[in-house]
Amino acid sequence: MGVRIDDFATLVALEPHGPDVFVGLSPDYPWGRVYGGQVVAQGLRAAMETVDSDHLIHSVHAYFIRGGTSDEPIRFEVDRIRNGRSFITRRVVARQSEGAILNLSCSFQVVEDQADIQESSLPTDVGEPGSGANEDWGLLSRRVAHRGAGRAAIWLKVAGPLGDDPILQACALAYTSDDIPTTAVSSSHPRIGAVKLGHTSYGDAFIGASLDHAIWFHRPAPADEWQLHEFRSHGLNGGRGLSIGEIFTADGTHVATVAQEALLRERTR
Repeated sequence: MGVRIDDFATLVALEPHGPDVFVGLSPDYPWGRVYGGQVVAQGLRAAMETVDSDHLIHSVHAYFIRGGTSDEPIRFEVDRIRNGRSFITRRVVARQSEGAILNLSCSFQVVEDQADIQESSLPTDVGEPGSGANEDWGLLSRRVAHRGAGRAAIWLKVAGPLGDDPILQACALAYTSDDIPTTAVSSSHPRIGAVKLGHTSYGDAFIGASLDHAIWFHRPAPADEWQLHEFRSHGLNGGRGLSIGEIFTADGTHVATVAQEALLRERTR
């Protein structure tokens, strides 16, 4: 059984267990397994514990190996792959008693004063920040701005406050980034209409899970304030679907780009 966790900072407050090894706890989730975004966020926090503050996270690539359980702690083992002057690379393996549940690669870059050009823009059909149907769960405040075939746009923020700590804010963005991709993928499946009409439940219709997940961090921004996550499905094949999305602040700053391949297997019985 998971522990009670009321704010995001507590969720990513890992306990050291020897050199480059950290342990984190999990709350219970309504769908049973540990939320993948939690494991990515905790794994990123573990990696950050081994990196100097003058290097900021710029990309994360994660493979979800098996579902985690809230019934036991998660052990994060950090491998210091490379310490360069400009870039630092870390690999993190998250483990529970049955074996590895996540393999995470993190790349950090020293802060550089270079050109800052934004090509993407905040969609115009998503309403005011925080507007839309309320679908809060756990540590996430969630407002649906748009949901249609092949697209999902949702305002998200984590339970805070997190202050101006760049480590917490980056981990919080990683946490939120796993919430929407599967929604975008499933919205283009021909059987999703039966779920929306109430003829069947999502769990009865599909077996779903995140398979791999990538985040590119463009600009720092507070994830305990409303951010728009807009994802579009790039198709389904072989029980797998790809979605790519962008994350924006309320004022239109492009914060991050995310790509995820998800399992969406139709149940046959």
